[in-house]
Amino acid sequence: MKSGTSGNTGTVDFGYEQVPAAEKAARVRGVFDSVAGKYDLMNDLMSAGLHRLWKRFALSQTGLRPGMRALDVAAGTCDLGAGLARQVGDKGLAVLTDINREMLVRGRDRLLDEGVFGNVAFVIADAEQLPFADASFDCVTIGFGLRNVTDKPAALASMRRVLRPGGRLLVLEFSRPRGEALRSAYDAYSFRVLPALGRMVAGDEASYRYLAESIRMHPDQETLAAMMQDAGLEDVRFHNLAGGIVALHFGCVY
Repeated sequence: MKSGTSGNTGTVDFGYEQVPAAEKAARVRGVFDSVAGKYDLMNDLMSAGLHRLWKRFALSQTGLRPGMRALDVAAGTCDLGAGLARQVGDKGLAVLTDINREMLVRGRDRLLDEGVFGNVAFVIADAEQLPFADASFDCVTIGFGLRNVTDKPAALASMRRVLRPGGRLLVLEFSRPRGEALRSAYDAYSFRVLPALGRMVAGDEASYRYLAESIRMHPDQETLAAMMQDAGLEDVRFHNLAGGIVALHFGCVY
């Protein structure tokens, strides 16, 4: 699978389309501006609620304790961020970032409704150029956001840079299903059912077709693990969920 860039041609994948690298972030922002209002509902419908279990598993692997500092990149509507905030407690800090203001505003409102405040900061930031000092966080997470990043190696390097010694990076992302039968069924679901759901529920078929295509263009498990090692992370490994439809990658800093 591709890693998101196409050599020195100055183009990157936007789903199956090749676009100038300088345009991808704005186009991704447009997708999430369009779907923000129905994003949480669509996640539940698309995954039959399984995304909640996948995120719960990721949170179980953070190693966070009260008083620590956590960073969630591409935080979206902040369901992972809420879990991080609870793990670090009142004396810790969870910083939640996204390049998309509309998604982050909805996430902030969601956390306020859940009574999560006081130990949370919201920052509009690009994953490739995180505006934080070196060695600032004990754990960095990114859930279902890396595939939308223009320069994935740069984002991985940026996330590794802000980790403290002993810290860990967790990348939760759609991946490559194991087995031809599961891949065929998943392809049929992704390209027939998801766009139809997007049209009926969110009024946006094109954005959900892009999301399906972006999953296919994302690096597979082994490729992403190698990219994390290249970014300077150690003890890199991954755990497949739902037969490899989703994978949680781990990497540490020593």
